[in-house]
Amino acid sequence: MKTILLLTLSALLAATATLPAAEKKKEKEKSQDTAAPKEVAWKITGDLEEACSCAAACPCWFDSKPTRMTCDGFQALFIKKGNYGKLKLDGLVVAGTGQSPEGKGMMESFGNWNFAYLYIDEKATPEQREALKNISMQALPVNASKKVEVRFVPITRKIEGKEHDITLGKYGTIRGHLVDGGLGGAPKIVNPPGADLFHKEYEQGVTAKYTYNDADQKWEYNGTNYMQGKFSVDSAEQKKYSVGLAQKMDAMKKEEKK
Repeated sequence: MKTILLLTLSALLAATATLPAAEKKKEKEKSQDTAAPKEVAWKITGDLEEACSCAAACPCWFDSKPTRMTCDGFQALFIKKGNYGKLKLDGLVVAGTGQSPEGKGMMESFGNWNFAYLYIDEKATPEQREALKNISMQALPVNASKKVEVRFVPITRKIEGKEHDITLGKYGTIRGHLVDGGLGGAPKIVNPPGADLFHKEYEQGVTAKYTYNDADQKWEYNGTNYMQGKFSVDSAEQKKYSVGLAQKMDAMKKEEKK
């Protein structure tokens, strides 16, 4: 009897000793399941194509009012070389459209845009689509509005002489060309007040045709703002820029309250 009691007591002590370890393991596994996803390093290099409803050059980049009641914008990033971690993104395209509230420029109304839609190249694989979406959420103004949609569409570009033709599936088109500067070449805008990493420098042009039919909108313009540029942006640069932008916007809000 004494032997049985000792064995039972030993078993209970052993179970009690292993319980905290088992609980710790369980808690560790649970924390790993709920942990934030690991940040993935990325880099994209390529060509910027952009148009909007303002007269050239778009005043929004200079913190001024749009030349119409709203600024109706469309930008496309044609990625020549890109990676998201080890995943290649070469030859893919991502585009965004948006509209400022009436009487407000894009910069001053950021966060309150009428809409901000994201279009991702339909030829991307499911993994590439997710990568492009994640990059866009960090680098494009997708969070400039509460009305957001993501679509997967064919996005193409055709260059004939000076004219660049961009199509956004069935939703939009840009046909534009650079204008001649007074001293030759195309006018170049460098570091405007509203510059982000994709607009550090760009060349100025005008549209021959600019249409859009989505987000409960129907635009049809010509002779409006058109821009071309080159970009090379990575996740480290974008993170640093985003922190600085957030601080700048907080300072602006505090100033407005005074």
